Amino acid sequence: MEFKHYSVMKDECISNLSIKPGGVYMDGTLGGGGHSYAIGQCLKRKGQLVMFDLDSDAIEASKQRLAQIKCKKHFINDNFKNFKIYIDELGLKLDGALLDLGVSSYQIDEPQRGFSYINNGPLNMAMDKTSGFTAVDVVNGYTQSELERIFRDYGEERFASQIAKAIVSKRKQDPILYTGQLSDIIVNAVPTKFRFDGHPAKRVFQAIRIEVNGELNKLKECLISIVRDGLNSGGRLVVLTFHSLEDRIVKEAFQMLSSDCICDKKIPVCVCKHKAEVKLINKKPIVASEVEQAENPRSHSAKLRVIEKL
Repeated sequence: MEFKHYSVMKDECISNLSIKPGGVYMDGTLGGGGHSYAIGQCLKRKGQLVMFDLDSDAIEASKQRLAQIKCKKHFINDNFKNFKIYIDELGLKLDGALLDLGVSSYQIDEPQRGFSYINNGPLNMAMDKTSGFTAVDVVNGYTQSELERIFRDYGEERFASQIAKAIVSKRKQDPILYTGQLSDIIVNAVPTKFRFDGHPAKRVFQAIRIEVNGELNKLKECLISIVRDGLNSGGRLVVLTFHSLEDRIVKEAFQMLSSDCICDKKIPVCVCKHKAEVKLINKKPIVASEVEQAENPRSHSAKLRVIEKL
């Protein structure tokens, strides 16, 4: 299957990076290479582009897609949360960084990757195909209370308890190895009158994917590190999120970084001596245009937040 990916809010991402033709930029979530390609088009030969992805398929596809881009390119098959190791090795400081925290269309649409609750395939969901830890381990190995927790915390699923109980009951008969099996179990566990408010399995699949890939682990710490350890003064960090859990983490990190005081509000006098390290470029998140939302339903939940290092 060809690696295709619709880059959500591409124009908004690029314009908010405020790209310098000779600058150094990081795309922490390469995916299909759409955002990186657009960044690369703005760079001259002396510019540099550092790109991260856990998915080796994404790396190989993007190398081909960006073959004609003239700037210096660094493709790194690793989690962007380890960015500092690599930019230190390269001796680089960043003029901008972009994180698109969504899952690529290719990963969702390719049944063999096991992300889809619509197309049947092996239950997998691992972005890093060499990790050895998949959705099979979560679904068949976690206790009922652990499943309920991740469905509730990562999927904000109102029927977390019923779904976790149904999964544990079914796996006692046979292991759950395919996305179709899991999707059917979820649908049947959700009360009939609630089965038509979007696909009943959407939130649970999201929760399992987040757990398998550790997507929220140390995200806030990484955002802070990008600002403090990665960006030059005047450099921008642009983050695109697709669900409220991610957006809440990004919002809180940006608010802390842009505040002159982070003391508890109950304390009458500031004692933290914290100084703002960034300015907020947009106080409210940017959302996709009506045209884009009509063309790509996956952009409906997208929120874009931008900060600039002081």
